[in-house]
Amino acid sequence: MFSNIRSLIFKLDPETAHSLAIKSLKFNFVRNILDEEKDNPIFKTKLFKKDIENPIGIAAGFDKNAEVYNSLFKLGFGFVEVGTVTPLEQYGNPKPRVFRLVEDEALINRLGFNNLGAKNVLNRIKSKKQLGLLGINIGPNKETKDKNNDYIECFKTFCEVADYITINISSPNTEDLRSFHNELKLDELLRIINNEKKILNSSIPIVVKVSPDIIEQDIGKISDVLLNNNIEAVIISNTSDSTRDGLSNISKHQKGGLSGKPIEEKSTKLISKFYNILKGRIKIIGVGGVDSGKSAYKKFLAGADYIQLYTGMVYRGPNIVGIIKKELKELLLKDGVKNFTEIIGKKRES
Repeated sequence: MFSNIRSLIFKLDPETAHSLAIKSLKFNFVRNILDEEKDNPIFKTKLFKKDIENPIGIAAGFDKNAEVYNSLFKLGFGFVEVGTVTPLEQYGNPKPRVFRLVEDEALINRLGFNNLGAKNVLNRIKSKKQLGLLGINIGPNKETKDKNNDYIECFKTFCEVADYITINISSPNTEDLRSFHNELKLDELLRIINNEKKILNSSIPIVVKVSPDIIEQDIGKISDVLLNNNIEAVIISNTSDSTRDGLSNISKHQKGGLSGKPIEEKSTKLISKFYNILKGRIKIIGVGGVDSGKSAYKKFLAGADYIQLYTGMVYRGPNIVGIIKKELKELLLKDGVKNFTEIIGKKRES
């Protein structure tokens, strides 16, 4: 059905189309997907000591204000991450700010953390019990004078309602945010958050979302900071503010973060580099160009324990989880494994 209406959807402005998708899920216009592989033991795993049906999550950015997370669980996602949420409501950057690069199966966005603010999102989550494992992605307001404090405010707001909290230091659309990739700044931020975690007597897992544009010599430094601060998972990666070579669409030079197929290989290589250092001591959530069983398979081989997607659903539709699981199962059965976790980090030609 999606393939029949995709051309109509793609005639709409991307942000308008996204709003329509949220409304469709919110009011149950999208029927529950028939999942032939539901409860298949080949996909079962644990995330932060909790059982999940499969390792496929929806990345932050789709459900910014925690409006449709339960509908996303019904579409088959094993876990859902909402946000990015900032302490105060903010509009984000001026429109137009999302560009669809159809020939490249990609998006460029410069949304700028548009969201309704932490209090609004908290009230919504409190009013609607989640059907699965829910992560909340947090970041600072654009006009803040103290980014560290903004992270702390959001952490305090959500630590009792989330299953994990992601510290977003990697969006290219908030000025100076990526400076947190500096080992000293990142260490300071994570120490402050861990201190707050102790004060609150919280055991909530902390996740850090990093940029795909990290330079080679910083991978080891960032890994050491994550290990020293007992971070439980790292999301690799966010959108890229480079990687424009080879794109076909006329919008390829728009300012913002690039997501989708063009960053698939870049993020997979970065996953492998982090995996070789972390060696399972920190879980890896792989993101970037996941839209098929084969692309998911490559992420697992590179060292990802879980995957997330967003742009893939834009191009393949709401049944993306079912598509990935069907294709991935065939690849896993060829390997003769009983569970996908057996191939994690077993990088080879495929």
